Amino acid sequence: MNSTKIKQEDESKKDLDAAEAVKKIKELADQANICFFCTESSTGQTKGARPMSVLKVDDDGTLWFVSPKGSDKNKEITSNPSVRLYFHGSAHSDLMYLIGEAFLHKDRSKINDLWNPFLKTWFTEGKDDPRISIIKVQPSEGYYWDSKHGNMVATIKMVVGSVIGKTIDDSVEGTLKV
Repeated sequence: MNSTKIKQEDESKKDLDAAEAVKKIKELADQANICFFCTESSTGQTKGARPMSVLKVDDDGTLWFVSPKGSDKNKEITSNPSVRLYFHGSAHSDLMYLIGEAFLHKDRSKINDLWNPFLKTWFTEGKDDPRISIIKVQPSEGYYWDSKHGNMVATIKMVVGSVIGKTIDDSVEGTLKV
């Protein structure tokens, strides 16, 4: 029998909603920092998928990004605001995808709030660069895969499991409803 199909003794499924879901979104987005930002339509060579840095996650789970105004992603969001975000924070945990809607903003105060010096790499005129736009993503649902006790304990359990020939599950996964 395939040992990965044997029912584990402990709870490895935990669906989260409301405040618990937002807490997990913040935790995993901070761990990964970068996600694959996927739009529904594709107008460029990316076919709708590109890596992007999350600049901030609000207390309601809203994620914030910056983007050039004339970019393909902005055109795709204007055409269809449905997006998917894929996060991968570490080798065996900190994985998440989110489904939500993206909105474009030009709010100067939000640009000031999100600005950091590394953004000057893409916006050479600094935070006053006229090409900067803000992308606000409001997630509605998603799914996560994580470890129950952190990466070090998960690694130890993997090593012990491989030595004794038994699956010692340290993973937890579930839906996210925001």
